Amino acid sequence: GVLNTSKGYSVADVMTAGAHGVPREITDGVVEGKYYPNHVGIDFYGHYKEDIAMFADMGFKCFRTSIAWTRIFPLGDEKEPNEEGLQFYDDVFDELLKYGIEPVITLSHFEMPYHLAKEYGGFMNRKTIDFFVKFAEVCFKRYK
Repeated sequence: GVLNTSKGYSVADVMTAGAHGVPREITDGVVEGKYYPNHVGIDFYGHYKEDIAMFADMGFKCFRTSIAWTRIFPLGDEKEPNEEGLQFYDDVFDELLKYGIEPVITLSHFEMPYHLAKEYGGFMNRKTIDFFVKFAEVCFKRYK
């Protein structure tokens, strides 16, 4: 899900792995030869239908997930939301409800758009708070 469709980079997407004595670093974009642990995972984006069917088979009644800020506003400061990103969550939530699984949603899971961190200084800049409020309002209106 990190490098597909129109999703932008989050800070977590450009954070390298660390080890004892080797700190993690935030790179300016994805740098060839660096290891980004956030790029490896279960590919929920590409397999959510099978995953949700499996959750239903296991008897799940709820599922916690995040709405990625970078999927709705790839850079974070766009004027209009990314409809492709919103449609993805429409589809995920419909699939969950089809199986009687209640979505439990997080709006911020430590994945600020990298652009906002780099260009605005993240939440140290009031504009970033305004951008997050806009993101939240779009989500609240769409998924009330």
